[in-house]
Amino acid sequence: MSLKELVLPKEFPYAYETHLHTCQGSACGRSTGAEMAKACKEAGYTGIIVTDHFVHGNTAVDRSLPWSDWVEAYCKGYEDAKATGDKIGLQVFFGWEACYHGTEFLINGLSKEWLLAHPEIRDCTIEEQFELVHSGGGMVVHCHPYREEPYIPEIRLFPEYCDAVEGVNATHVCRLSKSHFDPQFDVRAQAYAKEHNKPMTSGSDIHSTDLFYGGLAFGRKLEDSKDYIKAIMGREPVVLLTGNETAGDA
Repeated sequence: MSLKELVLPKEFPYAYETHLHTCQGSACGRSTGAEMAKACKEAGYTGIIVTDHFVHGNTAVDRSLPWSDWVEAYCKGYEDAKATGDKIGLQVFFGWEACYHGTEFLINGLSKEWLLAHPEIRDCTIEEQFELVHSGGGMVVHCHPYREEPYIPEIRLFPEYCDAVEGVNATHVCRLSKSHFDPQFDVRAQAYAKEHNKPMTSGSDIHSTDLFYGGLAFGRKLEDSKDYIKAIMGREPVVLLTGNETAGDA
């Protein structure tokens, strides 16, 4: 594998990929968690957040499994990425991408153990998800809120039930992208975030080791997923990476 390296502003040298899929958890994924971790490390990322498609999204795991078995299988991509990351010096955090008939949210700050203890998350509403995730100290990010695709019946906005908005999704704007490409999706997402005074995140929505080089660049190294939430909700200065060049401060 030979990947180009990220070019980051000197004041923001710590890059995190916040929206990443594996083939173990996402049916649309094409690379394993271990492969994704190695590629992101080679590209110069400090850390990644594995956000595979959840139970009602494009999951790679049999939905008929008992909840505990489903969770164990679902977390395999993250766990392989984490084991590899620990060996090569890449931070790996756990998250997931929840789907509600095409409307999707990134969930951060919770764990496999939390999932095992909260089977009710499987079938909760968007409102219930927000309350339940918050009760565990997590964060809800409305990802690619203005994306238009056949699998998305309609654009639905829930500013009262999300903490932040994915203002940049690199598959919308990166020159390397071969799907979902339309910079206007992000223009609208950023306007939506500003209208409702929501902090913004950025992620590549990457499904293979053909990286888009999106994500967030921080001025410091994060401690863990809770620290990521603290940084976002505290509006710590960050750079939204597009995969082409930086998109400005959030």
